[in-house]
Amino acid sequence: MPPRHPSRKLPAGIWALGFVSLLMDVSSELIHSLLPVFLATVLGASAFTIGLIEGTAEALALIVKVFSGALSDWLGKRKVLAVVGYGMGALSKPLFALATSTGIVLTARLLDRFGKGIRGAPRDALVADITPPRMRGAAFGLRQALDTVGAFLGPLLAMGLMLLWADDFRAVFWVAVIPGTLAVLLLVFGVQEPEANHDGPRPNPIRPANLRRLPEAYWQVATFGAVFTLARFSEAFLVLRAQQGGLPIALVPLVLIAMNAVYAVAAYPFGKLSDTMSHPRLLAWGLTTLIAADLILAYSGQGGWVWAGIALWGLHMGMTQGLLATMVADTAPADLRGTAFGFFNLVSGIAMLAASALAGFLWDRLGPSYTFAAGAVFSLAALTVMGLRRPGRDIPTD
Repeated sequence: MPPRHPSRKLPAGIWALGFVSLLMDVSSELIHSLLPVFLATVLGASAFTIGLIEGTAEALALIVKVFSGALSDWLGKRKVLAVVGYGMGALSKPLFALATSTGIVLTARLLDRFGKGIRGAPRDALVADITPPRMRGAAFGLRQALDTVGAFLGPLLAMGLMLLWADDFRAVFWVAVIPGTLAVLLLVFGVQEPEANHDGPRPNPIRPANLRRLPEAYWQVATFGAVFTLARFSEAFLVLRAQQGGLPIALVPLVLIAMNAVYAVAAYPFGKLSDTMSHPRLLAWGLTTLIAADLILAYSGQGGWVWAGIALWGLHMGMTQGLLATMVADTAPADLRGTAFGFFNLVSGIAMLAASALAGFLWDRLGPSYTFAAGAVFSLAALTVMGLRRPGRDIPTD
């Protein structure tokens, strides 16, 4: 007989996946919190070049997810792809320390983000597979919160090491190898995938007959996700904005520390809230918060203004990122979840490339105020699309 009172505790596998994300984010953000300044001051890259590198890398990660997600559905296996993806992320870290040109940095970023693309959709589908439907918002929120704790600790460690080692970028980059390796080991030995209820590969999940099984509600979420991504370009521009305002190089990681501290605190509570309230309403709150952040950062990059904008940027991330994952999981058939996450990230990846390239172009030609003003305009467009299409569900299901 099933228990009379089902457990309200999240499965242990969700915690393990969360700490895997935490360790890999410590590794990645040790590097990424310093990379825009490293590119600009050591390698002499322009803002357009930095935007193009960041946009291309992030777009690759999101585009690759469509294939890894479909492959995980076809095989009925998620964990092995996640291990390969996290392994590639760990292997990319030494290249940053060895980089002597923007080409090598681009290669390292592409390898790192290719690994992220391989692991992302299967990992998200694995979270949905492990978790009871009534707890999915909390599960995605917890994994995102732990991921963001890593994104907070990485820049904090980077700042301390830069102060200790007199702005030695390359020495700090070598340290990133350690947590990246630990993340792979924890995933291999600490996460157990649910047993598949079939033998052998399933039919091709991206054939037309299967894609037609993805409902209209899912495609509405995917459409909204693309417009939303146009409004949320790379966080590298937050770092550049603060440095332009006079922040010393050794303290540049404080930008991502502040943003991710707010993100980490907000992700789990808003994830739980998404289990009990209207998804479009919560998304509208998040977009309104992003508009406020963009307008503040467009107004000033100095003093309290820049830190207020950064904090609001982190708050909007905590309100929306786990929620969008929950909406994809809720609107896709269980056997096509990997494919659904993959296609969602495909359209978001194309939008990310365009957004980051445009942000860098506006920065170089017109100045940073125009970059953030454009972000506010795209946020308003996303609100309009959401009002017209009503993505996701209005009333939570059990």
